[in-house]
Amino acid sequence: MKSKLLLLVMMAASIMTSCNTQKDIPYMIGADQLPKEVLQSAAKANDPVVMPGDMLQINVISRNTEAVKPFNKIDYVSNLGGSYNNNNNENSMYYYLVDANGNIEFPYLGTLHVGGMSKSATENYIASQIYPRYLTERPAVEVRFQNFRVYILGEVKSPGEIKAVNGRLNMLEALAKAGDLTIHGRRDNVMIVRTNSDGSRSVQTVNLNDKNFIVSPNFNLQQNDIIYVEPNSSKARSSWNVPPALSLGLSSVGTLISIATFIITLTK
Repeated sequence: MKSKLLLLVMMAASIMTSCNTQKDIPYMIGADQLPKEVLQSAAKANDPVVMPGDMLQINVISRNTEAVKPFNKIDYVSNLGGSYNNNNNENSMYYYLVDANGNIEFPYLGTLHVGGMSKSATENYIASQIYPRYLTERPAVEVRFQNFRVYILGEVKSPGEIKAVNGRLNMLEALAKAGDLTIHGRRDNVMIVRTNSDGSRSVQTVNLNDKNFIVSPNFNLQQNDIIYVEPNSSKARSSWNVPPALSLGLSSVGTLISIATFIITLTK
């Protein structure tokens, strides 16, 4: 009777554990039920902010291509005798490295402070430095981040560095590139460690199970974000090891109980 009762308790516990696990696996549960106006008000993709250490590609464009050549680093370096290889993505001499003070050295314009500016603000700022001082027509300026990347580790299938060639990346894209979370990844408490433009750091958490995550500001990532997926309770239980001293003690107690049981059996 006791054996049957124990078996039923174990089966019930197994079913309950299974239900909890299944409930915690899906992303953005009920997101399809969010009102249309809520989805429309979702934060747009973040405009990346320039930080020290960033590598920028900056193109100045105008209908008068000859007039803007001095402001494009490729043309500027070429005039100095340099050469450009279109098949080489590591032509760092043609990019602008943002120094520790947030400055870049720009042809003809000299030192420009762009640290802490958004991508669009940087484009407008450079255009304002060129027009109307040097050109009679306001040029278009395009800024691209050559080193936009995030890092993901923990309970994902392929942890490591993830690059975004278009300078934008959201959480779901990053997880997809990392092969998705493993079955042991905790989805309700994913950590984002972020480095701000002033060098300070912030730590935020997101709940991938929550349908409101899709409209959260943290849905979109920033360059150099570190994403950590911690293991869930089932992984923690499976990885628990009995300390050697305790294991030896339990083994000794088990041996003593076996001997005592044997002696009692013989004396009956």
